[in-house]
Amino acid sequence: MKFKLTILGSGGAIPTIEKRPTSQFLNIQERRFLIDCGEGTQIQLRKFGCRFTKIDHIFISHLHGDHYLGLIGLLSTFNLLGRINPIYIYAPKELEEILEMHFKISGKPFRFNIEFHPLNFKNKALIFEDTVLQVYSFPVSHSVPCCGFLFKEVKKSRNIIKTKIQNKSIPFEKLKLLKEGKNVDFNNEILKYKEYTKDSPKPRSYAYCADTQYDQNLIPIISNVDLLYHEATFLEQMKERAKKTQHSTAKDAATMAKEANTKRLIIGHFSARYNEIINFEKEAKTIFENTIAVNDGDIFEI
Repeated sequence: MKFKLTILGSGGAIPTIEKRPTSQFLNIQERRFLIDCGEGTQIQLRKFGCRFTKIDHIFISHLHGDHYLGLIGLLSTFNLLGRINPIYIYAPKELEEILEMHFKISGKPFRFNIEFHPLNFKNKALIFEDTVLQVYSFPVSHSVPCCGFLFKEVKKSRNIIKTKIQNKSIPFEKLKLLKEGKNVDFNNEILKYKEYTKDSPKPRSYAYCADTQYDQNLIPIISNVDLLYHEATFLEQMKERAKKTQHSTAKDAATMAKEANTKRLIIGHFSARYNEIINFEKEAKTIFENTIAVNDGDIFEI
């Protein structure tokens, strides 16, 4: 079952030819999510073969331009392509005002509805849930209100071992109880769930820590995730600049990954002042070995 992340933009506030502003496309079992939407995101979606017309949920971490200025263009393209299904946007409440101003000035309302969900900048909050996964927002520490996002698959019930039930004609209701981890009485025999079922695959998880300085409060939220994205705008030699602007260094990101016991770390949001990103990876690996400094177009599967 698919759990696939595509990096659309890995750069910081100033876009370059090689690195566009922050945006990511996440496909979890054919549910498609867009995380942040910097300038040029819709071009990147096409460039990297993402089925962007299937996006139903868009998450905007904060209202610095490099994280949302591509949104109106993307929504306009949806409209021109004849979209009629609603789109759900999770973002700072002020973004709704920005969108309404655009509609008023352009005089062209969209054919589809926008369902707007303001983010909670005080506490971790469940913002989306279905039978497959849950999505949480959580506040991070930046110069403006900003949230990260945690994507977690829902734990599935146990799987029936088909060879064990082939000749038993066990009723559905009793199979359901076995899948729930309960022993059942059938034909004067106790069927033990551990003998008739096996555990389902471990739920997978991805945490997105948008623009933020190092913040220990995030550790229990992102603990043990399979994949962590953490911004790393600067190298350690510019740690004072990082503190002043409330961003992170590669060392900060790696420290967070280590303390949260994450399995893999990817870092991005690199300042345009740096020509080579390999130094970010080298710096992070001194603390957390399983680190990759991302490029636009990189794909990660869990």
